[in-house]
Parts: sequence; structure tokens; C-alpha cells
Amino acid sequence: MKRTHLPLNGLRVLDAAARHLSFTRAADELAVTPAAVGQQIRALEDTLGVVLFRRTTRGLELTPEAEAGLAPLRAGFLQFEEAVRAMQAGQSSKSLTIAAPRDVTEKWLMPRLAEIAGGDGDLRFTLIAADEGLDFTEANLDLAIRWGDGPGGHEGEALESDGMVVVVAPGNAGAALIGWPGSPDEGVPLIRVTDAGLAIDAAAAGLGRAVVPHLLAARDLASGRLVQVGEALPSRQGYWLVAPLPQWRQQKVKTLVEALGG
Repeated sequence: MKRTHLPLNGLRVLDAAARHLSFTRAADELAVTPAAVGQQIRALEDTLGVVLFRRTTRGLELTPEAEAGLAPLRAGFLQFEEAVRAMQAGQSSKSLTIAAPRDVTEKWLMPRLAEIAGGDGDLRFTLIAADEGLDFTEANLDLAIRWGDGPGGHEGEALESDGMVVVVAPGNAGAALIGWPGSPDEGVPLIRVTDAGLAIDAAAAGLGRAVVPHLLAARDLASGRLVQVGEALPSRQGYWLVAPLPQWRQQKVKTLVEALGG
């Protein structure tokens, strides 16, 4: 059903003027000038085709037409306030939907979320395996993790990382190359896999050496499952926490970004 265009500013001014029966006091409440209140009332009268106020020797009076509409108008404003409160309630929600590449989720995100959830038993997460091209609104996302040299048109914060590292299984320093779509081109690999997480697992299985983001390999390096060969390699690309501005402004997203980046 097509909705009638509502002159909400004029109706808000009408409510204030009707309560005070004074354009001056209504102007004080609304932080505008009395002239602006008068202009809004005249514009509203033109739109509605009715007279709303009359000036008498006793001061300003409402017309019967204005009186007839005040009760449902004020009830409508109360419903608007309830709608705003309902929408703002999402700010305090502890449920978050996060999209990330599969290997990032497995190697970095889930362990981090486990630590975060350990400090707040009310948190609830929905994880979506995804890379590029996500529609935040369609997927009802709060936050995503992307690989690149920036947030890609969204608001974002880079995850700290040492760049790329060469990793192998302990005692396998002379191993052949493991290839994946983001690895440097260093020749013909012994095996190709679809992402850095599988490259890490292939290296740990003894299939060769892999050049992977340090962020994803850090836990396997710390546990001794892998060892690093040489120094970390700088990279202009990295992982970013990203979201459109409305999601990025949500308090629950700000809190999560701070926790993940910490």
C-alpha cells in the first residue's frame, strides 16, 4: 500500500505549539525562532487544507480541526519513539554475524572468538564463509574480514601482522614449494591448494614449504607444528576488519573490532 507523504517537521511543530498555545514557547522548546514556527504552521495548514490556530483576545487557540487530530498525532509520536527504542535495542545485542574466508575463520578467527566469548557468556556468533562481493544488508552482516591493501570502500581497520612467512614442518627445511592463489610465484609447486590455510596444513604434513600470512600461521608456529624459515617478508596486502558505516558505528561492532584487533 502506498503511504501518504507525512509532513513530519510540521506535525512536530504543531504538537509543541498546541501544548504551549504559544509560538514563542514552542520555538524555545524546538530551538528555533518563533518566525520559523509560524512558517511551519502556515506550510502545514497549506498542505492539509485546514486552519489549525486562531488568534483571539485571549491568545492562541486551536481550531476544532486541530483538536480532532491531536490525540492520534500524539499517539503516533509515541509509536515513533517506541520504534526508535526498538531499533536502538540492537546496539546492546550480543549477537553478531561475521563473514570471513574459510582459512581465516579456521586458523585465526575461531580461536580469537573463543577467547573473547570466554569473557562474556552472553555473546553469540554466526560465521559465514565468504571472500569478496558480500552484500552486508542481504546477508545481515555486522562485520567481515577481507584480504587486500585497504578496506575496499567500507570502513575498516587493519589486523596487525608481520607480513608473509615461509613455513615448513620441523626438520623439512629443503622442502619443495606449496602453491596457493596468494603465494608468490617461485616456480612450479609440488602441490597446489585453494587457500593459505590448506597450504599451512600441507606444510605441516611434510609436503613442502609454504609462503603464507603470518597471521594465519602464528598459532601453528607457536605450537611447534611448523617452523619459520628466514625472516618475515613485508607485504602491502593484509587482512582487514571491514563494514559499511552504519554497521561500523554500532557499539557491538566497535567492541568486537577492538577485541579482535587487540
